[in-house]
This record gives sequence, structure tokens and C-alpha cells, in this order.
Amino acid sequence: MTLSRIRRPEIGSIALTALVSAYLLLVTNKSFWTHAVAYFNDSAVALLSFSAALCLLTFAALTTASVKYVMKPVLIFSIMVSASASYFIDSFGVIIDKDMIGNAAVTTQAEAGHLLTGSLAMHLLLFGVLPSLLVAWVKVRRRRFLANAAVNLAVIIPCLLVSGGLVYANFANVAYVIREHKDLMKRFNPTGPVSAAVRYAASTYTARNIVVQPLGTDAHQGSRIAAAGKPVVVVVVAGETARAMNFSLNGYARETNPELKALGVVNYTDTTSCGTATAISLPCMFSVYPRKEYSDWKARSTENLMNVLTRAGVSTTWWDNNTGSKGIADLISFASMTNQKNSPLCKNGECLDEIFLGELDKKLQATTSNSVIVLHQLGSHGPSYYLRYPERFRRFTPDCRTPELMKCSVAEITNAYDNTILYTDYVLGSVARLLEKHQDRVAGAMIYMSDHGESLGEDGIYLHGAPYAIAPREQTQVPFVAWFSKPYQASMGVDTACLAKDTAQPKSHDNLFHTVLGMMDVETKVYKRDLDAFANCTRKPPAGNPAFQSADTAKDLPAGTTGPVALPGAL
Repeated sequence: MTLSRIRRPEIGSIALTALVSAYLLLVTNKSFWTHAVAYFNDSAVALLSFSAALCLLTFAALTTASVKYVMKPVLIFSIMVSASASYFIDSFGVIIDKDMIGNAAVTTQAEAGHLLTGSLAMHLLLFGVLPSLLVAWVKVRRRRFLANAAVNLAVIIPCLLVSGGLVYANFANVAYVIREHKDLMKRFNPTGPVSAAVRYAASTYTARNIVVQPLGTDAHQGSRIAAAGKPVVVVVVAGETARAMNFSLNGYARETNPELKALGVVNYTDTTSCGTATAISLPCMFSVYPRKEYSDWKARSTENLMNVLTRAGVSTTWWDNNTGSKGIADLISFASMTNQKNSPLCKNGECLDEIFLGELDKKLQATTSNSVIVLHQLGSHGPSYYLRYPERFRRFTPDCRTPELMKCSVAEITNAYDNTILYTDYVLGSVARLLEKHQDRVAGAMIYMSDHGESLGEDGIYLHGAPYAIAPREQTQVPFVAWFSKPYQASMGVDTACLAKDTAQPKSHDNLFHTVLGMMDVETKVYKRDLDAFANCTRKPPAGNPAFQSADTAKDLPAGTTGPVALPGAL
């Protein structure tokens, strides 16, 4: 018997919608139901009412699409979205919100390739493709348009009324859970990821017409740097996915920072990130706005640290070994390190972070002016931690050698991750030693901050990108390290012994903007001394210098900025 002679089963549109609704609710929402049970643990009645209402609403929503030529595409789309999202939610414990969609939108082909695994393919085949083929195969019994509309309304209206009544009867408990646990509905498939995608698309569309407003138009270099006698060079290393708790400088049992320890760096032990993903944290780090006032709109519509430095006459350069500068380096010198085709440090569109060192050596040799050089690392980016370090840094074994983290033990994942931190330590140590090598020509300093941390399986959560309000400290506590050459200390008046006494005081990404301005002795009204991490241990300029006086917040706002805005000095 040929396939063409197999009789296609027939089913009513309402019955098919009910079956697909049940499939989505029961098969692709494991994480959602697990968290719902936990969040409603004090009220079984409220949980049952909420669950029943959600099931009815899902059925009603899909029933609205029960129209010829529309029904099957909508059902198949819902199945495929839910199957895709459920893999990442259930396997890595992530939440697919607007920011996660943004991360996916800007990822590179090489980065995305680490997530396209055999496990994902099998999951999509079993939970997405096969159910979709069944939906496409069955024959749906059709009614005339008006009759179909009447039947659909006969289903939708009672569903809405009953679900509304269930929620109303338990409104206090349901409202409390939804308000206190905003992650719950973001976990619900397919509504959560679809809603996130729509919101991301809307914000991207709105951002098309943003006009960037100037910042720090009064910026200029001060008296200290003018009297330095040689070019002052600050290397800002923007780390990737390094969490503070795996730095031995912060008390971690393993020795992951031998190079930095030998250099005697200044290490801040309590530093928090602005976000939990690069697309948020990186622009925020270089923004004048503190985390509590930061938004993507403000970052896009206002110039950043690199622009203020450039306006002050500082030579600025951005070298990228990641997925780009997220708009920070649009107006300055930018180079992607991953474009080097024949380097032994590069493979499949990604390079080890040592790729910076040779270029930095040549750059320092040729530097003749005050400069800030940003090195944006690939760092410890997962899930393929094992690709972030060369064989000679494979010290902690057995290490997880696959991007499919669920196939590795937590110990193996941690071993691989710790090897990335050990390698980052080497790269940072090498940067400092290059500055030291050229200290007869330049007065150099290095500052390092990671953009966010990483979860390695704690509480069943992997990777990063959790909504900040519920993000574990593994994703928000980041390393912050600084090193100063002898010529820099002498020229710029930095007292490292004084700095060492302040390392336990809380710091954050809010400090980077003002700290780098202070390191380059840039005077401007947008500089806030209280957010300069090194200011209290740096020789101050003469009394009356306007850069160190409290400025009127309203006067400091970039022209054209709208909405409630607070500059860092207002914290």
C-alpha cells in the first residue's frame, strides 16, 4: 500500500485545537508548571484555579485562529516555538525574555553554532517536527464561515468567562504570585517567547529614529596628564562571562589567578554587574547612566565614555574578540580580531584572547599620544568553555568537552570553566607585562571588569541572561581588577597602598565610566568623583577645579534627553 492511498484521518477544528492546546500545556511547559507549583505552594486552591484559567485561555486563544488557511499555520508555529523554547528553558534553566531575544539577534554564526547540537536537533524532531507533521497531515472538517464563527464564539466566550471567574475568585493569591514572580509567565510557552520577540521587534523599530545626543562637550585633559612627560595609556579589558567567585583573588580555593597575584593587582571583591547579558551590560558599563536609571533607549540616544574621551583629545581604540561593541565603538577606531584567517589562535570564526597580545605590543611601541585601548574579550563565554583556552591551560580535569552541558557533571563543567578563568588570568597578566615592557615610552595602567557572571548548574541553572530581578549572584557578581605601572603611579599620583585598603567596599559597573575618566585626568561636568573608584587615592588637582565640584544635574543632562533621568551623581 502506497502512502498516497492511506486515508487521512478527519477531525473537527475544535477537537484539533483542544489536542494541540493540551500538548503545548502538558509537554512543552515543564519548567513553567514546576515553578508554578513552587510559587503557589501555600495555596493549592489558587494553583488549581490559576492552572484551569490558563488552560482555558490557551484553548480560547488558539480557537480564535480556527479559520481555514490560518488554523494549521498558527498551530504549527505554536508547536515549533514551544518546542524550541522548551529545550533551552528545560536544559539550561534560562528564561527567554526580550533581552534574551536581543542576545540571539546579535549573536555570530560561530557563537550560535555552539548551541546547534545533536540534542537540540533530536528535541526539535520529537517535540516539534513530528507533532507539526501530524497537524499538517490530518484533515480538518470545515463548516461554512458563519457557522464556524458561531461555534468558535460558543467556545471562546465561555472559556473567557470561566477563566475570568476563576481568577477573580482567587485574585489576591494569583496577583501576588504574578507580581512577585515576574519570571513565571515568561516561562510559559508559546506566549512567553512570542511576547518577548514582539517587544524586541517593537523596541528595535522605535530605535531606528534615535538621534544621538552629545555628552561631555566641555571635556578636556587636566594638569596631571599634561605634566606626565610621556603618553599615558590605559588598557580597559572588558571581560566576558567571568564570575567573581571563581577568582582565587576573591578567596576561591583553586589557584585561578597566579599571574594577577604575582603582579600585586588591586582587586575589588564585591562588584556587581549592570545586567546578566552582554547586550545590556556592555553598553551600560560605558554609559554615563547608573544601572537603576539605565535603559537601552538612553544608551542609544546618548554618547558614551569613548566619545567623551575622544572629545577630550584622547586617542581611543576598540579591539573586539567577541560579537561587537554593541554600538559603543561606532564613532571611534574599531577592529575585529576574529577576521584574522591564518592565525593559529583562530578557528571557525573564533579566536583565543591571546590574539590581542601581538597587536598590543606593536601598538604600544608606536604610541605617541594619550590613549585608551579597549580589549573586548571572548573570555569564558559558554556553553563551549573548552574552546576558550589552549591545551596548555587545561589544568583542571576532567573538563567538559562539549557544548551539551547536560551531558557533563557539574564538576566537569566547573573544571572547564575554571580553565577559562586561568587563561584570562594569563591574558591579563600579559597585558600588564606588555605595559611594563614599554614603560620607558608610556605610563600604562590596566583596568578589568567582566560584563556579567555565569551559572554552572547551581539550582539547575546554566549560562546567563536571567532577568536581573531574579538573577542568582553567580550571574551578577563580577571581578574588578586594576594594575598600575610605576610611571603611571608617579605621573598620575595613584597610591596603590591606599587603594588596597578600599577593596572590600562595594563597587559596580556604575564606576567604570567615571573611573576611566579619572584615570585619564579628563575634566568635564559629567564626571562624578564619588563614582571614581580610584579618586580617594589619587592626588587631587588644585582646589576650585570644576571637574571635582558637584554639578547641577539638570545642566549636565545631554540635550534632547527625555523622560526621568538621573546622572550618577544623583545616586
